[in-house]
Amino acid sequence: MPRSGTLPTVLAGVFITVLDFFIVNVAVPSTQRDLHAGPTAIEWVVAGYALAYGSGLILGGRLGDVHGRRRMFSLGTALFTLASVACGVAPSATALVVARVAQGAAAALLSPQVLAIIRTAYSGAARVRAINAYALTMGLAAVFGQLIGGVLIHADLFGLGWRACFLLNVPIGITVLAVARRVIPESRAADAARLDLPGAALVTAALAATLLPLIEGREQGWPAWTWMSFAASAALFTAFGRRRLPRSPLIDPALFRQRGFVAGLFTYLAFTMGMAAYFLIFALYVQQGRGLDALQAGLAFVPIGAGYLAASLLAPRLTARLGRQVIAIGGLTRVVGLALLLVMVGQEAPVAWLVPALLVDGIGMGLALGPIMTTVLAGVAQEHAGAAAGALTTAQQVGGALGVGAVGIVYYGSVGDGVPTAFRHGLIHLIVVALVLTALVQLLPRKAGKPGAPTPSAREGATA
Repeated sequence: MPRSGTLPTVLAGVFITVLDFFIVNVAVPSTQRDLHAGPTAIEWVVAGYALAYGSGLILGGRLGDVHGRRRMFSLGTALFTLASVACGVAPSATALVVARVAQGAAAALLSPQVLAIIRTAYSGAARVRAINAYALTMGLAAVFGQLIGGVLIHADLFGLGWRACFLLNVPIGITVLAVARRVIPESRAADAARLDLPGAALVTAALAATLLPLIEGREQGWPAWTWMSFAASAALFTAFGRRRLPRSPLIDPALFRQRGFVAGLFTYLAFTMGMAAYFLIFALYVQQGRGLDALQAGLAFVPIGAGYLAASLLAPRLTARLGRQVIAIGGLTRVVGLALLLVMVGQEAPVAWLVPALLVDGIGMGLALGPIMTTVLAGVAQEHAGAAAGALTTAQQVGGALGVGAVGIVYYGSVGDGVPTAFRHGLIHLIVVALVLTALVQLLPRKAGKPGAPTPSAREGATA
């Protein structure tokens, strides 16, 4: 049974992993100056974290199933905290890149345990509330990551500058570690006595081969190695799917025979494609097109966060009445917000006039995210909670990389005509993505599986 501090503790863990994905964006210019780093090294400060994080999520989730979710959450938090210290004191760009890769690997161990712990510790309405709190935390960390980074750099606490963006994780990580054993119940899958090491190696390599060209391809003009990497990824995924399954496979094929799980993964993929791409081009627009500094750009995200917060708090009640269509309403609300923004940018309206459009777009995000997660996890048997959470978070990372890669082609393909023009083209692309999200919702089950309903073989081993 969960304790009163279970949810805040695990949410603090996911907050810092998502925050570090976004906070680094505003730290890049000062980091480059301070460490005398070249463009390639700075690229890898961002890409190294994303690659290690996205590639290791399924393995991280399964490690929790096998060895205990609280244990892996605590280990991941400890490693993430140590890697954050290494980032904050890095004497060179190379040291920072290595520390960022280590930080991403630790995040891949920590992050999937959060959803798995929620999935196994809570049931019924309490689980729905916990998943919505997870979605709220993740969204706020993403939306306000650049604002927090801008404030820290502007304040220049103790002369730390950009280093404070990483060292911020240290007191949070230490606090989480201090209370985790007391407030988080331990759980593991009863039938997962051994880790599927060949499967883990195949899927991790396949995800790395997928994510690397998505992260780096556009910047380098899609050279031959990116297409070779995609081909290698397809071959590795094929080998993973066709191999003889061990007694405890990394991912049980039964998961992919569940309509809600598969359709939910694709819906979540579409959502994250639109969200990650939007954050990128909006940040570029307000800084390069409107001349805002890091702090001002971070403040521009506040209306999005306000709309997201309000809608996230309302989403559970709407979901109880409208089911899957709440996600569709969220997608259509995003279409309205993005269309308003498109008109305002076309009229060269002052930045303050963009606030209503940003608020509407944030509402659309908040209406969609929590219900998608609830739908994906609703019918998953408890012994597969870690693997399912890993797959869901992997869809988030792959969707983000796909979205950034696709919108980058649109944005940078027209940036020669001016940043506002490139931003408008990017918004049109994102409106299409939001419409695709709305259509995919109709593939979801009309009613999600009963939360926590065990299958005949779904007995969960758990200890306090």
